[in-house]
Parts: sequence; structure tokens; C-alpha cells
Amino acid sequence: MLVNAQGLLFIGERRGPLLNAWQMPQGGIDRGEDPRAAARRELLEEVGTDRAELVAESRCWYAYDLPPELRPARWDSRYLGQTQKWFGFRFTGVDEDIDIAAHEPEFLRWRWAPPDEVVGLAVDFKRPIYQAVIEEFDHLLHR
Repeated sequence: MLVNAQGLLFIGERRGPLLNAWQMPQGGIDRGEDPRAAARRELLEEVGTDRAELVAESRCWYAYDLPPELRPARWDSRYLGQTQKWFGFRFTGVDEDIDIAAHEPEFLRWRWAPPDEVVGLAVDFKRPIYQAVIEEFDHLLHR
């Protein structure tokens, strides 16, 4: 979760099969990689900035299941969803420090949004996790 000085959250419109699918940055942890290091790496890869201070870590790992129609056939039912560790970052830069095309782009476009809107824009299967993470990181949001 990337939070700006106004308590708004970074969201990006995801490339892929779902139209108008907005989400917060997320990514994988490489084998042997520390989750905090992975979060920083993914922030740089997906958002294109390192102008952020790590200020929070979720108490637990969150999990969701992908709907069957979104499970790629190449997965052969080996992966049914995702388990995530969440980190809260305070954005310390300016909007011009964000470059979603700096690496292989995962987002079509991006913007800042209030937490309730972020939950509402998320795909159905991610909404419960987004709500829980926003509640856990409420102290970062200046609401």
C-alpha cells in the first residue's frame, strides 16, 4: 500500500483480461528473498519509484482464491489463489517521481484514490483483503 501525504492510496488499472480492474501494487517474493526487500523491489517495478518510506507491515498473511474462470490453464490447478504479506509505504516524492512504464508495465494508468473508493474499484475476490488491510493500516490514512 502506497499512501500519499493526503491519505490517498496509489491504485493502477491492471493490464489483462479484466476490464476496468483497479488494484494496489502487489508482486511476488523470489525464492530466498526477504518479504520487505520484495515489497521495495515490486514498488520500484510496478510504480516506478523508490520515493517511499516503509512504515507498516501487516500482522498476518492474507489469502484469496481466484475464480475458476481466471485460473490460467497453464497452472494445471496447482495455484488456486494467492497469499500476501502487506506493507504500508508513505510516499515521499511528487507525482512526477512515479513512472509506471519504467519497467515492464503492469498498469495502463494510475491515480490516487480514497480508501473506500479503492475497495469499491477492486475486483470482487480481492475486496475482503483490501478492506482488512485498509482497516489494519488505518493509522496511515489521516482520516
